[in-house]
Amino acid sequence: MNTISARDLGINVAGTNGLYLWLLASFLMGKRIRSTVAVAAYQVLIDQQGLDTPRKLGRASHSLLVRLLGQAGYTRYDESTARRLHMLGDKLEAELDHQLGVLQNGEQNIDGFQQWLLSFEGIGPKTVEIFMREASALLSAQGEEG
Repeated sequence: MNTISARDLGINVAGTNGLYLWLLASFLMGKRIRSTVAVAAYQVLIDQQGLDTPRKLGRASHSLLVRLLGQAGYTRYDESTARRLHMLGDKLEAELDHQLGVLQNGEQNIDGFQQWLLSFEGIGPKTVEIFMREASALLSAQGEEG
């Protein structure tokens, strides 16, 4: 599969929820796993289970996330990924709006936002690279509004 875009997954990156959905997709695609499996995992989590907000992801049980990842063929890292997805949902629910606000107010730049992303367990440079491929223009515009 070629490079997967937010559009390919039906994601409109504009707005907080679109950024969450694209970050979740980037998180799954940033792992050493086939892109088709990452896309299937995204579709199971979002389209089939409706975990379409950080709160819903954070509230999903570990066993449910493991089962859903396994259903998508994401079996090699299902336990650790399920734990990290749970933490991702909780941290995004608690911090995403604030991070976007400080970016918009000019209190933080894009580099600072990327460093915040790297503070998540399971998000490394590859995930940030995938995420920023589509989010950088929107985030830069938010930073300029401040």
